[in-house]
Formats: sequence, C-alpha cells, structure tokens
Amino acid sequence: MSYVFVKSESRYPVNRKALREHVRKILRQKNIVGEVEVSIIVVGDRKMKDLNKKYRGLERTSAVLAFPLDDPRARQFPLPFSSPDGVLRLGDIVISFPQAIKMAAEEEKLVDDKILELVEHGMKKLLGSNF
Repeated sequence: MSYVFVKSESRYPVNRKALREHVRKILRQKNIVGEVEVSIIVVGDRKMKDLNKKYRGLERTSAVLAFPLDDPRARQFPLPFSSPDGVLRLGDIVISFPQAIKMAAEEEKLVDDKILELVEHGMKKLLGSNF
C-alpha cells in the first residue's frame, strides 16, 4: 500500500485523488511494491522562492522541487528495500501552483495535467536517475 500525503492551501485547488493515483501508477510502473510514503505539497511562489534560497542558494522560484529522504544516487540497494518498519519513505515533492498555471498556459494544457507532469518529474528525482 502506498501513502500519498497531499497538502495544499484552499487557494490552490488540486485534485488530490488524481495526484495519489498518479503516484501509485508511477510506483506500479517501477515495480515498487509494499508500503511507500510520498508527500506532495502545493505552495505559492513566495514559499518556493524561500525553499530555493534555503536549499539551493537561488534567488528565484521554480515549478517543482524534490527532497528525497536519502540520496537516490548513493543507494547501495535496489528498490524496494526493507526499512525497520517496512515503509519506504521516498520524500517530499513541492509544486508551485502559480508556476504550474503559467506553464500550463504557455503549453496550452490543463493545469491539472501540468501538475501531474510536475509530480512525475518530482518522482523521478525521488527515485533516482534510473527512473
């Protein structure tokens, strides 16, 4: 079973069910089974800029950031692995809702579809370069 936690302020309407289903679909495609946790946080540009400054030293916003709980490139084990409690905690994906709107408009896509693309990009970062 996978646990996908979604946090979003009410001014950033996201389809939580679609986000959860999309993450689960990606996990199935990668044959990652068992208990898995992923968090998705939807924020504004101000918060995204703060995160970029704090963690990347950049004074700008971005569409998506991923914070793996470990460095996927340094793993000495193939996914999935057994943690002491049996839960694989991948990490957090942070999405800027204003950037998703801007990119969706530029690409003539629905905002919900763009957010799913950004989640997929974040999952690639959480899972490592072999995604």
